[in-house]
Amino acid sequence: MTEPTDPVKTPPARTRAKPAGATKPTAPTPTEATATKTTPTKAARASAAKPAAKRSKSAPRSRYTKAEAEAFFKRLADALPEPKTELEYKNPYTLLVAVALSAQATDVGVNRATRALFEVADTPQKMVDLGEERLRDYIKTIGLFNTKAKNVIALSRTLVDEYGGEVPADRDALQALPGVGRKTANVVLNVAFGQPTIAVDTHIFRIGNRLGLAPGKTPDDVERGLEKIVPERYLHGAHHWLILHGRHVCKARRPICEACVVYDLCKSPERRVLPNHG
Repeated sequence: MTEPTDPVKTPPARTRAKPAGATKPTAPTPTEATATKTTPTKAARASAAKPAAKRSKSAPRSRYTKAEAEAFFKRLADALPEPKTELEYKNPYTLLVAVALSAQATDVGVNRATRALFEVADTPQKMVDLGEERLRDYIKTIGLFNTKAKNVIALSRTLVDEYGGEVPADRDALQALPGVGRKTANVVLNVAFGQPTIAVDTHIFRIGNRLGLAPGKTPDDVERGLEKIVPERYLHGAHHWLILHGRHVCKARRPICEACVVYDLCKSPERRVLPNHG
């Protein structure tokens, strides 16, 4: 669920001919020189590392009223009172690693690899001691395993060096870790620390747009839309209900409308007409 980004490449500066009679710029004073060498704090680095995405100006509103959204999530909650992630983990750190490894991979495939991995490396220090090469051997069945191995070792080292081996319960700090995007941070905050965050993965993005629950052009649009339309008492579980609904019922190619507990509440244009249903 991570959001890898390409490094920003700065184009080479153009050389310009010096105009005749131009004077040399004066050297900076000691005070100015010192000012340019200030070291940013850990908090400043964390907040600056992953700039917040701008909301799309044209994001449409939900097709559902507050009352309809209340009925929608009550139905999902009644069907699954205690929703849980399908990723296997032992503690906040192993959850963070599992979610980071799950980008462009299935939870089933990640669980298959991490069961053995977490037996030998369930803390940041143990993962650093394991090393990148041996880590690759454990996760080589997962897509993009080379890049993910580098990121897991790098984020583990950062946790050891800057956070005493603990996973911070802060979105900016989490997103500053190598290989950790907003979705991964939101999952960790929700599952490990009980915060009412909504991590928009491919399933939730599809559900938000297909049903018109929280339509948007970007995951950030859908996340903000859901935060507005989901009743407060369902915010903590909404992430899990929507992911599981999208993964097992409202599938991408062919939604299983006949098994849908919110069929009569659905406002999707793709909703199929079923016998004995309106």
